[in-house]
Amino acid sequence: MRKQRGMTLIGMVIVAFIAGVFVLAALRLTPIYLEYMNVDSALKSMKRDLDGSNAGPGQIRTALQRRFDIDNVSSISPRDIKIERAANGYLVRADYESRAQFIGNLYLLVDFDKSVEVAR
Repeated sequence: MRKQRGMTLIGMVIVAFIAGVFVLAALRLTPIYLEYMNVDSALKSMKRDLDGSNAGPGQIRTALQRRFDIDNVSSISPRDIKIERAANGYLVRADYESRAQFIGNLYLLVDFDKSVEVAR
């Protein structure tokens, strides 16, 4: 008599549940990472436009505000961007957290830290 192989119904339900948890997490995190890519793109294009233009912190924030409005970025505002003096210009740093509700009162928290240096 040959021994049967395979997964039982309970095993399949457990595997489907675990796969469902990972799929749900991916669905909840996708908008957060898409928005981060918009923030990254805004910082890079702002750097490209303002490098060498002797722009100050006010001009940097205005340029970021325009890009955030175009890209519909809502998790961070230009007021939250830290602008510090650097050796050759300004260091523009977007350091923020974004969270998404996962299941019930459980949340997924993602920490982002992106910086670019705008030369004078």
